[in-house]
Amino acid sequence: MLRVGYPATLSKDWFRDFPEGIELIPVSDKMVHDVEIDVWIPDPYSTRAIRAWPRLRGVKLVLSMMAGTEWIPGTVGPHVTICNAHGAHNVSTAEWTVSAILAMLKYFPLYLDIQRSGVWKRRFEASKLCAELHGDTREMYPPVLGEELTGKTILLIGYGAIGKEIERMLKPFQVEVLRLARRARTEPEVHAVSDLDILLPKADVVVLILPATAESRGLIGTHQLALMRQGALLVNAARGPVVDTDALVEALRAGKVRAALDVTDPEPLPDGHPLWSCPNLLITPHVGASTPEFTPRALRTAADELRRYLTGEPLKNVVQEAT
Repeated sequence: MLRVGYPATLSKDWFRDFPEGIELIPVSDKMVHDVEIDVWIPDPYSTRAIRAWPRLRGVKLVLSMMAGTEWIPGTVGPHVTICNAHGAHNVSTAEWTVSAILAMLKYFPLYLDIQRSGVWKRRFEASKLCAELHGDTREMYPPVLGEELTGKTILLIGYGAIGKEIERMLKPFQVEVLRLARRARTEPEVHAVSDLDILLPKADVVVLILPATAESRGLIGTHQLALMRQGALLVNAARGPVVDTDALVEALRAGKVRAALDVTDPEPLPDGHPLWSCPNLLITPHVGASTPEFTPRALRTAADELRRYLTGEPLKNVVQEAT
């Protein structure tokens, strides 16, 4: 019988469709005794999972419920196979990304502030904002009170499953999509990361949806922000450390760019951090994948991997092979 540890925060009802031949063992960071398991499905909150790890014995396979697994290798070591939940968060994260782009182009943060103030005439602040962002001081009538996504150029930095889903959702807006990943590919054209500086000045919207690695840390810094178009939008749906936070704060305060962030560095963002008060910035507290569909979709992915593991088939979403 394969012993499978699962987050004690989840009801056992979620595991009704898991394969036969397993014993489900609840795992908590509050455990006071060691637990012997073969497979571990960690708590989605990494801090709780890391606290639970010292009590686990015999783990050979980790099935993460998340797409990002950057904390797991350093916790469990090289002798454990690790699989991520590839594909489980495509829809939710892509929807957040498209929503964030539209919210910023339609000036929703400004209009929410206007709503709370109860002053209708403040709507004309949108015209001033647009002029400042793009350096276009021409008087227009009717006044500019928002921007359009249709026809914009979008640079996707990272072109895995979520990047492809973002592109699919953006297609009705007739945008031009530029794609960048670690290696160049064709059909569709994907540029290598070495082309980043060439592509940044061409984009109205830059979307970060790449994994957190040593190479991606600080990928967007002072130099890259300076290369972006005046008033361009930076959207980070990846990981906070991909962006140099100090450089972003400086660029936002200077009015060079605007940004929408679901992730920050540091995270959680502490009280009083400069990002909280930056202009032209939308922050959500790492909620992009947190929908009612998250748990069942992630667990279906884990259940499929377990069936493969039990029958000796190759696992699909391996990010680390045990040594």
